[in-house]
Amino acid sequence: MTSSSDAATALFESAIKGERRSLGKLLTAIERGGRQAEIIADLAHQVSGNTHVVGITGAPGSGKSTLTGRLLKLFSEAGDKLAVLAVDPSSPLTGGAILGDRIRMDDLAGEESFIRSMATRGHSGGLALAVPAAIQLFDAVGYEPVIIETVGVGQVEVDVAGAADTTVVVVTPGMGDAVQANKAGLLEVADIFVVNKSDRPGASDARRDLELMLDLGHVSGLEQMTGYRPPIIMANSLDGIGADEVLDAIKSHAEYLRNSGKIHIRRKERLVMEIQNRVELLIGSTASDILESELGAGYIANVLNRKISPAEAAKSIVGSILTKK
Repeated sequence: MTSSSDAATALFESAIKGERRSLGKLLTAIERGGRQAEIIADLAHQVSGNTHVVGITGAPGSGKSTLTGRLLKLFSEAGDKLAVLAVDPSSPLTGGAILGDRIRMDDLAGEESFIRSMATRGHSGGLALAVPAAIQLFDAVGYEPVIIETVGVGQVEVDVAGAADTTVVVVTPGMGDAVQANKAGLLEVADIFVVNKSDRPGASDARRDLELMLDLGHVSGLEQMTGYRPPIIMANSLDGIGADEVLDAIKSHAEYLRNSGKIHIRRKERLVMEIQNRVELLIGSTASDILESELGAGYIANVLNRKISPAEAAKSIVGSILTKK
């Protein structure tokens, strides 16, 4: 235990001094999870809480990666030391990240920038802990801002978007992305909308759909509750059109959060979500251990024999977890 802690601390101190290889090793440990990942997360948490986190999400093929690359170039040209965390779909062969986004972005990044791909590995559980831990590590090492690019529109993306201060949702004409985003709940977490590939037919329709959805949000009280109406930016990331506007919108939203004091609320909610995710995973892991034990075999047998219901068995298992010292 002490050896693991000492090794993590040594790597962390090296990363703080600017050693990129040490940072890469720390990120790998975070992805693997376990005790060492917890130690690294604890070290990073103590000195983090300063960077602005930007989440970029949207349906596959919407041009998120190209837009992220354009923003990466603009931030780098402005002298910012930024990090990009590209959350990739897992490779069906290796289980690792496909790395396509990282390969495309490397040529656009400045020397001070850091790009990392993280595999989803087919489930959101580990991702729910690895992403905030990686963000805190980038923050602690001094990267500003940190950009998270996610794989598509779904629950994982909503969860990851919840880890951001500013969330950019990218949609395209003729793909029904606006409706998909609404169904996925991204309207509630979106701070900026980008209609990408705006030179295609149907771009104005996509903008109109988003405007209508935002108007409905106004009727339902969402805009009054947040005090902010997300801007809609028309862009063509392949040609670089609209990237400057997206960058300005990100900076404007960051300023709005600071001036309104809502940045503190968002970061508190982020930490609460991380705590909840960790609690749920710990309880879930403990419950799995119980189900594989002799005690669990008894519960399963009683359920099979119709002596108790699955609901009663679950309550008994949770009760044993909560009363366990």
